[in-house]
Amino acid sequence: MIEVTRNVFRLAQVFTISRGSRTEAKVLTVAITRDGHTGYGECVPYARYDETLESVTAEIEGLPADVTRQALQGLLPAGAARNAVDCALWDLEAKQAGVPVWELAGLPAPGPEITAYTLSLGTPENMEQAARDNAFRPLLKIKLGTPDDMPRLEAVRRGAPDAQIIIDANEGWSAEVYANLAPHLVRLGVALVEQPLPAGDDDALIGMDRPVPVCADESCHDRASLPNLKGKYDVVNIKLDKTGGLTEALELKKAALAEGYDLMVGCMVGSSLAMAPATLVAQGVAVTDLDGPLLLAEDRSNPLRFDDKGVHPPQPALWG
Repeated sequence: MIEVTRNVFRLAQVFTISRGSRTEAKVLTVAITRDGHTGYGECVPYARYDETLESVTAEIEGLPADVTRQALQGLLPAGAARNAVDCALWDLEAKQAGVPVWELAGLPAPGPEITAYTLSLGTPENMEQAARDNAFRPLLKIKLGTPDDMPRLEAVRRGAPDAQIIIDANEGWSAEVYANLAPHLVRLGVALVEQPLPAGDDDALIGMDRPVPVCADESCHDRASLPNLKGKYDVVNIKLDKTGGLTEALELKKAALAEGYDLMVGCMVGSSLAMAPATLVAQGVAVTDLDGPLLLAEDRSNPLRFDDKGVHPPQPALWG
């Protein structure tokens, strides 16, 4: 039996990126029950990819009740629907076998990974205060993506002079804006820039000076995306809601490393259940960005643990 449930998690504060603001995370939870065991998965339908709660629910409910993880890869495209089902099937397989998912997948035992903490887009004054409030964190990710981002970047650096900073422009810059900002990114010690240009316009990155590593997010979904990234990006952001689950995420990780890319493992704004499988992919990558639960005012039972060592792998009561 495959059951799909809608859940809403309140955010701790308004979360804003270049495409808009939100006050809650709307997710779908998938529960697959067979032979007395139930596996769980979560996805976040994303309007940027023409996904809605309704459309993703319909995709999931159209699957055969006895679908296997192997068959699933050909039944649904990469995206939120396949992600929730794939992760639920991994969880189910682990419970049926009595071993953790990492062991089933042939992975080393996972440990904690330092994760970025995201500061949403706002006025320079508000972002400086947010940076000051979170200056104790080793890695801050700041949401930018407007033609006038320099004051925001300067403000965050003033507020958190010692933190490592990465930037996510969410496709909000033009090639001209990015080229003008690039020298200042170096001056302010920015470690990485995520998706500076719209995915459809990123050919402009070919031949452009990239003094700070540039990461593909919206431009990279699964292994099929890799050929179109050559000459444009230095880093690939793996998100399970884009890859369509843990199965493809692990394959994308291997393929991207083989082609010489550094890796980032990111997330949509979701609960600990959505982050749990991604902690396995995040092992040993250059940048982990699995702070979704830290942005929530409420979370799942048995949530992921975050401390000065980073985000810890899930306990079996949550997933895996």
